[in-house]
Amino acid sequence: HVQLVESGGGSVQAGGSLKLSCAVSGRTGHLSCLGWFRQAPGKERVRVALFSTGTGITVIADAVRGRFTYSRDNATNTQYLNMNDLKPEDTAMYYCAAKQGGCTVRPDVFRYWGQGTQVTVS
Repeated sequence: HVQLVESGGGSVQAGGSLKLSCAVSGRTGHLSCLGWFRQAPGKERVRVALFSTGTGITVIADAVRGRFTYSRDNATNTQYLNMNDLKPEDTAMYYCAAKQGGCTVRPDVFRYWGQGTQVTVS
C-alpha cells in the first residue's frame, strides 16, 4: 500500500512563489516514476514534472520549464515542486503521483495519487 500526501498549495499573486510537498509512504520500493500533474477546471489532467528513479532524469513540461523545478529528499521520501514566477494560467489542482515502470505523460497509467492541493494565482 502506498500513500501520497500533498501540502503547500494556496493563493498567490502573479509573480509569486509556492513550494508544494508530497510525502510518499508505505511500500515504495517498487515505485520507479514519481512526479506532479495538474488539472485546471474544465481541462484534462496534465504532467508538470516527472522523475525516473532508474535514470535519475527529471522532465519538466514546456509550459513551466524555467519557472518550476522538481526536487526530492530521499531521506524523508518527500518530493517537492518549487514554483516561481507564477501566472494565472498556473491555477489548478496539483497532484503528486507515482507508478511502477517507466515514466509516461499519461495520467491514466499512474496507480498512486495524492488528494491534490489547490494553487490559485491572481
